[in-house]
Amino acid sequence: MEEIIKIKDLKKHFGTLDVLKGVDITLHKGEVLTIIGSSGSGKSTLLRCVDLLERPTSGNIYYHDEDILAQGFDVNHFRSRVNMVFQNFNLFNNLNVLDNCIIGQTKVKKRSKEEAREIAIKNLTKVGMKDFINAKVTKLSGGQKQRVAIARALSMDPEVILFDEPTSALDPEMVYEVLKVIKDLASEGMTMIIVTHEMNFAKEVSDRVIFMDNGVIAEEGTAKEIFEAPKNERTRQFLAGFKA
Repeated sequence: MEEIIKIKDLKKHFGTLDVLKGVDITLHKGEVLTIIGSSGSGKSTLLRCVDLLERPTSGNIYYHDEDILAQGFDVNHFRSRVNMVFQNFNLFNNLNVLDNCIIGQTKVKKRSKEEAREIAIKNLTKVGMKDFINAKVTKLSGGQKQRVAIARALSMDPEVILFDEPTSALDPEMVYEVLKVIKDLASEGMTMIIVTHEMNFAKEVSDRVIFMDNGVIAEEGTAKEIFEAPKNERTRQFLAGFKA
């Protein structure tokens, strides 16, 4: 299987706080990799390091064997290929839904406004938001905002999408509509890393699951292995309250 992203001995300190203590992960083409673990285990920091929103203290991250931490690396191009969907949406409140999905295409991909509009509408249709293309972002529900954020990511033609707790800021009734969109992407073969606390979703959608604890990978395996027969005691404790 083709390796897309390779993380080697990644460490991240914030002052005296060791958040990542040596993490190794390989992501393959077409794979859905889910990262679970309690708050403060390093999940979101790991994702932010992959997207270069945080600079790792040490270690390596490779994208198709290219060191993304190397001097002169084209970060903008990389972010268009490895796109992040945030828990708090990160939409531009001064732009309407359609323009949120156009701006990155014209600025980074250098597409014409017409081409970018066509691609944006296609992806907004895909996530069920076509009827809202002229709506103000501030008028949308959380679930609608997150679907727009996913459409925006898709409009950049990413090779990988990183999801950082995509449903954590949503009311319970809005969670389903966002998870359905992500499940559809998984079934289409989109390569994804998903940080989530939705265990049923993780069990259903993941090719591989990583359980992080206190800045390290405590256990990894298939969804079946992790959820039905975890080997690590901390994994068992974490999943004790989860009933599939």
